[in-house]
Amino acid sequence: MLILKRSDNILVNNYLSSFLQSVAVNKNLAPLTLSSYEIDIQQFLRYLDAEGLDLLRLNHLALRHYLALLKEQDYARSTMARKMSAIRGFLRFLKKENLLQNESWEVVSTPKKGRKLPKFLYLDEVLELLDAPSRRSILGCRDRAILEVLYGTGIRVGELVALNMSSVDLEEGYLRVLGKGSKERLVPAGTYALQAIVSYLHKSRPLLSARVKGKKESLALFLNRFGGRLSDRSIRRLFKKYEQKAALSSGLSPHVLRHTFASHLLNAGCDLRAVQEMLGHISVSTTQLYTHITKDELRRTYLRVHPRA
Repeated sequence: MLILKRSDNILVNNYLSSFLQSVAVNKNLAPLTLSSYEIDIQQFLRYLDAEGLDLLRLNHLALRHYLALLKEQDYARSTMARKMSAIRGFLRFLKKENLLQNESWEVVSTPKKGRKLPKFLYLDEVLELLDAPSRRSILGCRDRAILEVLYGTGIRVGELVALNMSSVDLEEGYLRVLGKGSKERLVPAGTYALQAIVSYLHKSRPLLSARVKGKKESLALFLNRFGGRLSDRSIRRLFKKYEQKAALSSGLSPHVLRHTFASHLLNAGCDLRAVQEMLGHISVSTTQLYTHITKDELRRTYLRVHPRA
């Protein structure tokens, strides 16, 4: 039986590379997720090295000690769950390769993620945010369109920056969105979002596109001040800018508009499966999290208006 130790860096890295290639193909994971898997597993391997433990003789005690260490270091439960998921996946891969001598690590369960209710905005807060960008400036026109699209479609920031000109069907009122796992879906866009896109395409985008120097014109729908594709970070910066201008609660992120989109639809009686499809959730249980918000909203409304509440 081969004894695979952390000190044998080449051999360990070869198996880790093979594992990452395997999950990339079989699970169709995004590059960022794969990078997180690698970081989590490398961190675990460094722990084994520091403790003088053999990877292939790993037992349940080593995993439990590692979990205790993560807890001592104040990692969030969701982060611990992600790390354990990556580690267990790697160990299962080694098991399939007939390398593991001990399988007692399988009895160690992954920490359950704490389920926090997502933050969302009330309609008057949304309207304040959407009205914050200037209607007269080039970037203000663009930013208004971005915020309208985020709220009007519920798409993720990463999905928004990946939109191309060809992703928009103004006539049918749909966006063609490339979601997690490179899965494509059609998302309906409302009247206000479509009008904001049209205004941006007529007033701002041609001027931004003209700023590109010595490069081919970008295919991206939303351009930065230099005519290139906007980044996730740029979207977060402009959201922070308008969050402050609209005097909203601090600490919000653009993702709050996705939560708001789902919450407002469900509050208005939209079918849960339809919201799941628009959000691109694989499991309906993820979408069901927003039903807790609707229940809280109903209770707040009841307590506010019922004379005997």
